[in-house]
Amino acid sequence: MQGIIRTSLWLGFFATVLAAWWAMYVMSTGMDLDLLGRPGEAGARMAAMDPRMPMYMPMANFGPLFAMWAVMMAAMMLPTLVPTLRAYEDLMVSADGSRAGWLGVLAGYFAVWVAFAAVISGAQIALLYGGLIDMLGIARSPLVAGGMLVAVGAFQFTRTKEICHGVCHAPTHYFLGHWRTGAAGGLRMGLGLGAFCVGCCWGFMVLGFVGGVMNLAWMGLATLFMVIEKLPQVGHYVTRPLGLALIAAGVALPLWSVFTGG
Repeated sequence: MQGIIRTSLWLGFFATVLAAWWAMYVMSTGMDLDLLGRPGEAGARMAAMDPRMPMYMPMANFGPLFAMWAVMMAAMMLPTLVPTLRAYEDLMVSADGSRAGWLGVLAGYFAVWVAFAAVISGAQIALLYGGLIDMLGIARSPLVAGGMLVAVGAFQFTRTKEICHGVCHAPTHYFLGHWRTGAAGGLRMGLGLGAFCVGCCWGFMVLGFVGGVMNLAWMGLATLFMVIEKLPQVGHYVTRPLGLALIAAGVALPLWSVFTGG
């Protein structure tokens, strides 16, 4: 019976991830965008709209934008939780864990990322009305895009990144130091893990404003990097090289624009 419950929960988890990516695809096609976030005729008109004029498009209103980001959090961040949920399962027998606690960890983790979705939605609206990004959430200036790349790349070398990544990379240590039983205990641990994960990975979300928040290929690549960072075998080896790559790209992007007249 326990095996059936476990299998059902994991199937439901991965079905949720797939549904979130499908919802993102539906939203992008509804905005007349392809998988790279490139607009068709209608999308180009929307992207070219003056951000200072009154707007009633979904990407310019908090409610629809928050819903989009919440779905994006499910699509991008739930896959990175797999090692953490597996770590919880490893402790279920020896530490009196339960499937209710497992679900609590999942719920707490996702609740933190939904809260972050509200924050970044507000930031996107501010950037839009400030003229720094367009209606599709893409930086209007290579200098702004390059600055974001450099800032996120530099963050990879900070002590904050090191601490937060350490928790995300080795969730078993967090569980051993903060173990609570039952659904409420799992929820509490999930909230803590989610907070550290936001501290570790917020920059990858900000990079959506470089490649386009509805560019499914770009956001999929960001998801891949976050998953790799959390893998026990290789996670510690990719953080700083990725930071160097982002800084180099951030410096090169404005220079390339100058040389090409873009």
